[in-house]
Amino acid sequence: MQTPEEAAQALKDRHFDTKLIHFGAEIDPATGASSVPIYQASTFHHFDIYNPPQYDYSRSGSPTRQALEDYISLLEGGAGGYAFASGMAAISAALMIFSAGDHLIVTEDVYGGTYRLLTTILSRMNIETTFVDMTELDQVKAALRPNTKGVYMETPSNPTLKITDVGAVANWAKEHDLLTLVDNTFMTPYYQRPIEQGVDIVLHSATKFLGGHSDVLAGLAVARTPELAAQLKKLQNGLGTVLGPQDCWLLIRGIKTLGARMERSEIGARRLAHWLSERKDVEAVYYPGLPEHPGRGIHERQSTGYGAVVSFDVGSEERAKRLLNRVKLPLVAVSLGAVESILSYPPMMSHAAMPREVRLERGIADGLLRFSVGLENVDDLIADLEQALAD
Repeated sequence: MQTPEEAAQALKDRHFDTKLIHFGAEIDPATGASSVPIYQASTFHHFDIYNPPQYDYSRSGSPTRQALEDYISLLEGGAGGYAFASGMAAISAALMIFSAGDHLIVTEDVYGGTYRLLTTILSRMNIETTFVDMTELDQVKAALRPNTKGVYMETPSNPTLKITDVGAVANWAKEHDLLTLVDNTFMTPYYQRPIEQGVDIVLHSATKFLGGHSDVLAGLAVARTPELAAQLKKLQNGLGTVLGPQDCWLLIRGIKTLGARMERSEIGARRLAHWLSERKDVEAVYYPGLPEHPGRGIHERQSTGYGAVVSFDVGSEERAKRLLNRVKLPLVAVSLGAVESILSYPPMMSHAAMPREVRLERGIADGLLRFSVGLENVDDLIADLEQALAD
């Protein structure tokens, strides 16, 4: 049986779509089963007390979780991957690398849950945060303090889809010995691999596009170096916020179709974004695939696709809520990245934890909606939105 390192080496020259199916643990070596087994066990027998087994207690590691962790590490090109009970559990564990007195520079329009963690929990532990517009590298540089230890990026940002130049920020951060982290939920490794651009830790809410079916809650973290991987492993084991074996199996199954889903959803998202941009009753459309998007050039240099999320402003809270009550096809719900389209209202959902005045400063207006395009026929989605937008 190959080790994860041997499997990664054997697969390194394969195309990404091939790696999604052939990732080193796709066949059970014991039985030949075509699916990773679900090891529904909390503890493991020591056959020889002088030679402890690889797995001893499922919080510290399990074969099903190991298969998933090696899988995401291979896809992101990292030295080690770790699976957590949610996206926020993964983000929280990664940020626990920092200590009291440290200062972080963070994307200003970051996901609301991350904002809440930084401003109401880590702040109590004396970890300071400065939020900046990361589309401007000079603002990132100006936020540097003597106690700055890390830079946290989200690109495209949630929900306004602003673009950060990942390579430029990572290069600057290395000059100042800063740890860099990127939330790669929107793009996934199918379209964007930040480790290849020098980023230290990549994070995912795997609940979204990686899982893809609105049936699993999960988070993933991938480290660039063995040293950082060891730190993440220690935090995962110490905090205990691990992903259970059945959820690991669901996530493995979901990732296998990532390429097909992302490509199909992106085709729909591009059509939807262009249609919305031509409507006079829509004040703004945010999508990096639009020619007028200010970050399009940078995004195209660091990503191979535009993604499946489109945000748009219909002008007011009243009009946004009326549309939400009129649509028939998308789920009106928290989350994104599923086979079914999901329409969200960030002021009440993903960014409810952000005070209104802060939210408005970051361009998250009362009329802003976020549309995660699924696998439905895009003409049906457009017709549904058209009737919902009608006065």
